[in-house]
Amino acid sequence: MALSLALMSDFVQGGQITEARQALERLRANMRLTIRGKDDVIEQVLVCLVAGGHLLIEDLPGVGKTTLAYSLARSMDCAFSRIQFTSDLLPSDVTGVGIYDETVKEFIFKKGPVFANVVLADEINRATPKTQSALLEVMDRARVTIDGEAHAVGAPFMVFATQNPVDYEGTFPLPESQMDRFLMRLQMGYPQPVDEIEILRTQRGGYDGIALNAAITRGDVLKLQALAHEVFIEDSVLDYILKIVTATRTEAEFRAGVSVRGGLALRTAAQARALVGGRDFVLPDDVAVLVGPILVHRLSLARQSSDALEERRTVSAVLKRIVAAIPAPA
Repeated sequence: MALSLALMSDFVQGGQITEARQALERLRANMRLTIRGKDDVIEQVLVCLVAGGHLLIEDLPGVGKTTLAYSLARSMDCAFSRIQFTSDLLPSDVTGVGIYDETVKEFIFKKGPVFANVVLADEINRATPKTQSALLEVMDRARVTIDGEAHAVGAPFMVFATQNPVDYEGTFPLPESQMDRFLMRLQMGYPQPVDEIEILRTQRGGYDGIALNAAITRGDVLKLQALAHEVFIEDSVLDYILKIVTATRTEAEFRAGVSVRGGLALRTAAQARALVGGRDFVLPDDVAVLVGPILVHRLSLARQSSDALEERRTVSAVLKRIVAAIPAPA
């Protein structure tokens, strides 16, 4: 692999990598002002952003999921929208609706809150499956179709969804088609005591009190996302990805293996991680580190399990075993 990297053509100019690294460092530092002690989570969020994907965070209420989404949007000078998902939320409350205007004698489309750059779908699994499905098209195509007319939501576009543990009362499990739209699934967890004491010292009680200046522009985000697709990935690393994906399809523990979309997601995320790390080429380690966040939510056990948390842990353990069994390219 080292020889191939030495002989490859310059896919990405060094100046572009330097500019990208500087922009990402400004973004990272800005988010640290409000998100304390979660550098690993911030890193994964940046990977998801640069890859142009959507993020799902499942955790207990009150650990900073909403603050994380708001801090990301404000740090990028992007339009932010929050949708509180509840059991009585309708699809039109998310996407918008056509309203008949008497003055012009025609239907006028009124945009819903999904028309923003960063959309926080808060407690997404508290809404019914019908309302959850309102996000399927926009997460896949960055557009909403109402009455046969497509409306683009703009770019960049990222759905930042949070959900409570699925065994909580009043929740509806996300269908597999919805889960597959999310590039990554993360958990935040509780902060360390040294970080939590700093949080307790602040006067802010919610994300509305956050005052952040934008560290990068929307144009910068689009440049980063375009640059990520140019990051070099050698054939041996692509073969490494394919071996991991294929192994999930033959694993007896899983009901079904990772889809083609899942394999593409792993490749794109690996390219994004390389760029976030200041490199213009992908390492096998980029792939191995991302297998969990990218693939866990795309897999389910062949045997029935009433404990969703235990199922995720088992899936994660099997994936680790698969990665450990497949030699990484030298």
